[in-house]
Amino acid sequence: MPNFNAKEQKAALAKARERLNSSGTAKQMGFEIAQLDRGRVLLRMRVKQHHKQALGVVHGGVLAALADTAGGLASHTAAPHSRVVTIEMKINYLEGVPHGTVTADARVVRIGKHIAVVDCDLRDDTRLVAKALMSFYVGPFSEQSSGGRR
Repeated sequence: MPNFNAKEQKAALAKARERLNSSGTAKQMGFEIAQLDRGRVLLRMRVKQHHKQALGVVHGGVLAALADTAGGLASHTAAPHSRVVTIEMKINYLEGVPHGTVTADARVVRIGKHIAVVDCDLRDDTRLVAKALMSFYVGPFSEQSSGGRR
């Protein structure tokens, strides 16, 4: 997948930030765009107390939300005029994350007419902590779907 040129990069980053800021989950969790290109997005989250479960590490659902959001944005950069909706997600949790920063590196593996497959590595400050594989529907907006836009 070819990278954005400088003008495309600026427009895509502005659009991605707008999409991220319109997501209640992303705002509540503190997800931030660290890097963006066509078919690839890095999102970061600084670990806070409200991210943690009873054992003092980041809740798996928070890591899944970070991966899902990064994957959706990566799919959207590969098909910018399309509606992108998660179909399926598989995640392996490898290490607990008690503090620091978690980065989700989502890369579109393949995008077809209606399906995008995305691979996502989640890392803390030093190691791989989770691995996700996701599928997204990629298609046109419709009046019926506008309420569930992502």
